[in-house]
Amino acid sequence: MSSQGEKIIGIDLGTTNSVVSIMEGGEAKVIPNLEGNRITPSVVAFTDKGETLVGEPAKRQAVTNPKNTVYSVKRFMGRRHNEVQSEEKIVPYKIIGGPEDYVKIEAGSKTYTPPEISASILRKLKEAAESYLGHKVNKAVVTVPAYFNDAQRQATKDAGQISGLEVSRIINEPTAAALAYGLEKKNDEKIVVFDFGGGTFDVSVLEVGDEIIETLSTNGDGHLGGDDFDEELINHIADAFKKEQGIDLRDDAMALQRLREAAEKAKKELSSSQSTDINLPFITADSSGAKHLQMAITRSEFEKLIDPLVERCRKPVEQAMKDAGLDSSQIDEVVLVGGSTRVPKVQEFVKKIFGKEPHKGVNPDEVVSIGAAIQGGIISGDVQDVVLLDVTPLSLGIETEGGVMTKLVERNTTIPVTKDQVFSTAADNQTAVTVRVFQGERQMATDNRLLGQFNLEEIPPAPRGVPQIKVVFDIDVNGILNVSAKDVATGKETSVRIEQSSGLSETEIEEMQKQAEAHADEDKKKFELAEAKNNGSRLIYEVEKLLKEHAEKIDDSSKSAIEASVKKVNDAIGTEDAAAINTACEELQQATHAFTEQMYKESQAAGADGTSAEGGDAAAPAEEEDVIDAEFEKKD
Repeated sequence: MSSQGEKIIGIDLGTTNSVVSIMEGGEAKVIPNLEGNRITPSVVAFTDKGETLVGEPAKRQAVTNPKNTVYSVKRFMGRRHNEVQSEEKIVPYKIIGGPEDYVKIEAGSKTYTPPEISASILRKLKEAAESYLGHKVNKAVVTVPAYFNDAQRQATKDAGQISGLEVSRIINEPTAAALAYGLEKKNDEKIVVFDFGGGTFDVSVLEVGDEIIETLSTNGDGHLGGDDFDEELINHIADAFKKEQGIDLRDDAMALQRLREAAEKAKKELSSSQSTDINLPFITADSSGAKHLQMAITRSEFEKLIDPLVERCRKPVEQAMKDAGLDSSQIDEVVLVGGSTRVPKVQEFVKKIFGKEPHKGVNPDEVVSIGAAIQGGIISGDVQDVVLLDVTPLSLGIETEGGVMTKLVERNTTIPVTKDQVFSTAADNQTAVTVRVFQGERQMATDNRLLGQFNLEEIPPAPRGVPQIKVVFDIDVNGILNVSAKDVATGKETSVRIEQSSGLSETEIEEMQKQAEAHADEDKKKFELAEAKNNGSRLIYEVEKLLKEHAEKIDDSSKSAIEASVKKVNDAIGTEDAAAINTACEELQQATHAFTEQMYKESQAAGADGTSAEGGDAAAPAEEEDVIDAEFEKKD
């Protein structure tokens, strides 16, 4: 439990974009990032200078550095290599590891786990919150897709820990959206949250009332999102270009990245226009010269391309409604969440399936983060009289005789929950059992996802069916599982927290956290050095301009002293010592102080006479200074 008054931020860690919010004055507010934007692209890049860029700066340089720019990392969280074959094909960076290994990413001549990449995004949001609040932030509520399995949830917690945040709670994204939507509701309503993001699709049915928000059912598709819309458009354009020019743009990483950005832009434009033009000059070249890509895409063409993807939403929606025991006529509102719900085809699908216009009173990009902040307020005591009841999205059980999946916790069970069942041995005189824990809905255990296994040993020899082994499943509020097995006769017990299901041990997480902190310090030093060099270069420019414009007004002694100081700054800029550059700049400012003061007085006197001062544009460098600083800050 958080101590009263300690702020807990709410983070929507999205596939495409991420958002951070906080409860302030009884309201949830979105916190802008350090570039001043409310939404931060979930992009991390590694430059050839050894810098790590996060958010807008990372996204801006993706075209020139595609293989070292990591985006859509959420699709790889808590997943093994053999689970991401379709996702691997659509990213330019390298995915490594054996089929059963947890995914690793190769970028910037190093290897990273998906939680490490996500931690960079979380750290940027944490810094934005700290800058906004004026103090350290240590805790966060982080949202995940409702259909995230145990491994993916644990990977998200690991990312938080690596970033220096304690994840106070993990909540499902549709539940967070319902919390934001339902906080002001006084009457009971049954709502559907249709959450279609960049990389995942979730649908949840909830009951929203005055003091309680209860998830009735949830379903989804963890391999479906707006990225797939982009991919359909990319392939359509690339196929047309190949047919016309004989060149496949998908074989060129930089051309493909330009095409990906153009496809994303076209998708957004087609949400409000009936057609859009894609114009990419000098996209590639062959022996005959440069090639340009120019074509028009209509909304109807785009909708035809994505129709099979939109149709994939139908089965999860129908299953969620069936599990909740409701039909569409009993639903009061359908709340749209995620950027992909802006696509008219998606809105039309929702309207047809539920027979009503979807609710558009919430911002689909921000509502999940706002809900997470409200949950943070509930935990810290800032928000009173609201109870949130979430569910586990997938059934949990163990493998029993014949390889059968015996479920202990059915999907859509309200959490936290504890369930137990007594099992026995399958052979005479069996002295040990292996408990293999699975998550999923298939009849045979091996068709589901293996979360972990452990042995219960030293069972007294006895005929098969005699020993009593009590297996207990305990799911916490984050949807993370503890399993124990106990020999009832001897009292001997073995348990496992399915903690390592993300593929990272506690030691590895701590080591990554240390590296991340060290890297943050290193990045800060690089930024400070670049800023010092930038300031030094600008100062030299201003001083030299001043000397040139007012050469006749400065005596030789002062001029020599200023030129010596200029040389000192120039020499310092050639080093890697930010402190030395700053010191040299201060000395140059002191050397020019008397002269600039004299210029200022003359300018004031001339102004009082109503005449234009000679060199009256001497104040212009101050404006240039502002422009240069702003540009530099945006690039950081």
